[in-house]
Amino acid sequence: MSNELNLPKTTVEIPAGQEVITLGAGCFWCTEAVFQRLEGVEKVVSGYAGGLVENPTYRQICTGTTGHAEVIQVFYDPKKVSLESLLEVFWATHDPTTLNRQGGDVGPQYRSAVFCHSDSQKEIASHLKAELNAKQVFEKPIVTEITAFSNFYSAENYHQDYFNLNGMQPYCQFVVKPKVDKLKKYFAERLKG
Repeated sequence: MSNELNLPKTTVEIPAGQEVITLGAGCFWCTEAVFQRLEGVEKVVSGYAGGLVENPTYRQICTGTTGHAEVIQVFYDPKKVSLESLLEVFWATHDPTTLNRQGGDVGPQYRSAVFCHSDSQKEIASHLKAELNAKQVFEKPIVTEITAFSNFYSAENYHQDYFNLNGMQPYCQFVVKPKVDKLKKYFAERLKG
């Protein structure tokens, strides 16, 4: 019997030698900008996961009624970066203690979530979450949902590579840039050259 979860395929092919993890940490513009800068991350795709509506649009997601979370799929080379390292950055660069909220973004589509593509990913994520809670790293308990991956739909093209293409927009300057700056301050040794 395989130790892998019985999961549907992602909507994008996983290149040989790479793995994928699907993460929700509020607005995907922020999360994408952070993970694009990490050594070992080969590609980041913004999209929607965990909901009931097939091929949802951004407008549908914004209603908070489809069950999806705004997420990124992170394609990474496990020889260059571990899942543990990626999850450390994930938990450090958003507030995993607020249910269905990140700053001014409120609703289930902004929930903190790890959508696991295998049993081993679920074990690692659950262990790290428990460890962070035991050490009381945050003032409140982590409420991050850790669940089996069920579906992923790529967001519309204008959402892809958003911060890199629109970095001077006010939302990017006031919401995304501080997360990127935090990444540079606390994880400088993990950044791409």
